[in-house]
Amino acid sequence: MSENARTTPEDVRTVACVGAGVIGGGWVAHFLGRGYRVVAWDPDPGAEDGLRALVASAWPALEELGLAEGAAQENLPVAATLAEAVADADFVQESAPERLDLKIGLLAEIDAATPAGVVIASSTSGYGMSEMQVAARTPERLVVGHPFNPPYLVPLVEVVGGERTRGWAVDWAADFYRVAGKSVIGMDRELPGFIGNRIQEAAWREALHMVAEGEATVEQIDRAMTSGPGLRWAFFGPCLTFHLAGGEGGMAHMLDHFGPSLKEPWTRLEAPELTAELRDRMVAGTDEVVAGRSTAELVAQRDRRLIAVARALAEVERAEAAEPTRGGA
Repeated sequence: MSENARTTPEDVRTVACVGAGVIGGGWVAHFLGRGYRVVAWDPDPGAEDGLRALVASAWPALEELGLAEGAAQENLPVAATLAEAVADADFVQESAPERLDLKIGLLAEIDAATPAGVVIASSTSGYGMSEMQVAARTPERLVVGHPFNPPYLVPLVEVVGGERTRGWAVDWAADFYRVAGKSVIGMDRELPGFIGNRIQEAAWREALHMVAEGEATVEQIDRAMTSGPGLRWAFFGPCLTFHLAGGEGGMAHMLDHFGPSLKEPWTRLEAPELTAELRDRMVAGTDEVVAGRSTAELVAQRDRRLIAVARALAEVERAEAAEPTRGGA
């Protein structure tokens, strides 16, 4: 353990979650499912009811995946003040709305109230920690811990510090997230939007272009992904997928053979103008796909399918791990 940290990642018992919206509530559900005591705080006086409802709706999925020993929804006190929420925390996860001025002020407030040596992570989806830590008194312990929604099912978290963050805090946070059941990418440097967001944003922009130009519908775009590359990306990702596209020659052959097509007008990474017409067409197309299903119904369907994918991959990975090693001694 670093001499700067109050405890080891393995010895964390209490997590403070600041912000109880969709992402913050998802983090609360995740940490509860992993057996932690979670103290939550949100400035909205009515946030507690929504938070407990979110956790209750997520709990069947967590039970299906397997709860940690001692995991219980009752391990969730909701604090009356921010200072109360972080007073006994071994780790703090901030999940406030994406406004830079709000993040700067809130992280400074959290930093002032949190005991020394406790790492503080932000769930920001796009800001760099260098931008957000400017008002903190001890910025060296502030990191980004960027999740994907819903945090209680999607394992990825991207961890990166800012210019004033110390290396020990980044390493500690990455180790803690791993202990807490996440798949961690420790980023070497700050990158606007991080890694996963930039990849999915590229696909999102192309989808908007296709709808704007009348080239494809919302339903066709989603079907193209779920029945096409999305299936492969669940286990190999775009780089290894294209490596296989090169056959025995691998990535080298793929780039040599298909490289010229990169100049073809297949994609448009610049975002289209979000006109009222495009906005309305996206909403109408999505309504057709939703077909009257409520958000709760869609969330339940999403969670069931994520669990099915996770279980299938885990089963295959266990079988692969039991196979004899290849390549000889």
